[in-house]
Amino acid sequence: MPDLVNQISDIEGLEWIKLHYLYPNNFPLEILDIMKNKSNVCQYLDIPLQHISNNMLEKMRRNFTKEQSYDLVRRIRDKVPEISLRTTFMTGFPGETDKDFKQLIDFVQEMRFERMGVFTYSHEEDTFAYKNYKDAIPVKIKNERAEILMELQRNISFELNTRRIGQKMRVIIDEEKDGKYIGRTAYDSPEVDGIVLIDSAKKIKVGNFYTVTINSADEYDLYASI
Repeated sequence: MPDLVNQISDIEGLEWIKLHYLYPNNFPLEILDIMKNKSNVCQYLDIPLQHISNNMLEKMRRNFTKEQSYDLVRRIRDKVPEISLRTTFMTGFPGETDKDFKQLIDFVQEMRFERMGVFTYSHEEDTFAYKNYKDAIPVKIKNERAEILMELQRNISFELNTRRIGQKMRVIIDEEKDGKYIGRTAYDSPEVDGIVLIDSAKKIKVGNFYTVTINSADEYDLYASI
């Protein structure tokens, strides 16, 4: 993958290269040097960590440990300090204890991911978990745990977003809606991350890149002007 990304980045006119769903197991660390040296390789990574408790990671068959997860995130941030990290976590996987969940809370608080999604375990037929584990955690508990994590993330995201106020950022315009323009920064992916809502007295073109000034922010979105 590092060789591929490096070659793609040399294609003239290719503005943004963004990497999604890189498994933590056997993570290609060479990507980080390319990211630092190639301006069109976005300083953004989507890494689905799923959990942090070794008990859960083993049950999920992730082939990765709590210690390796902490080490990977720290190495990435040390190498690319301005990086924006997205991850996803699951609550309510069979066998998840209060202790397991507390480890996940601590991890989220310490790592302060720029982007994070949470979903609850679903007992889907023909999966390894369906065949080998009992779906014993009540839906109410699954949902409560997910909401606790998302509330944590809302606070983290709001704090990180407010630091952007006053900055000039490059955005791509995705659509025009009700007289407003909706864009994305290099640190956001479509449909899953935040947006930049832009006021502009003049007509701007969907699909083009513009430099905007960030005027305000909320938990997930930024508000800007050309």
